Amino acid sequence: MNTDAEKRIAAKLAKIMAMLCVRNTHIENIHAGLTPVTHTGDWSDVIVVDADGRRIPWTEVSHITDEDMRELMRQIVNRLYTFHLCADDPKLQAEIEKWMAAAGKWDEPEIDPQMIRRTNYES
Repeated sequence: MNTDAEKRIAAKLAKIMAMLCVRNTHIENIHAGLTPVTHTGDWSDVIVVDADGRRIPWTEVSHITDEDMRELMRQIVNRLYTFHLCADDPKLQAEIEKWMAAAGKWDEPEIDPQMIRRTNYES
């Protein structure tokens, strides 16, 4: 079982890695733009009309293209790799310090049971 100190360190590390390795990536471009309005709260009242005139319910529309997903995953993997290999680099340490205040305001992380199930090769 993790000690409280280990949990605090892991939480801090998870938040800063999410900020530096995920948040400030291509996902910002995907997130940019107008968000449609829903009055039902479940998006069933939002329809996308594509260039061929197809009316697609918002809940059935892909919200990210394959190319966007590839670019996002490339950036995340590269940033995680850089984070792990260069954690002691003064320039990376400065970035960590710069973003830590913002990341520190996020909700506390929780164990993801789905990840543990996948890790244990359960279906």
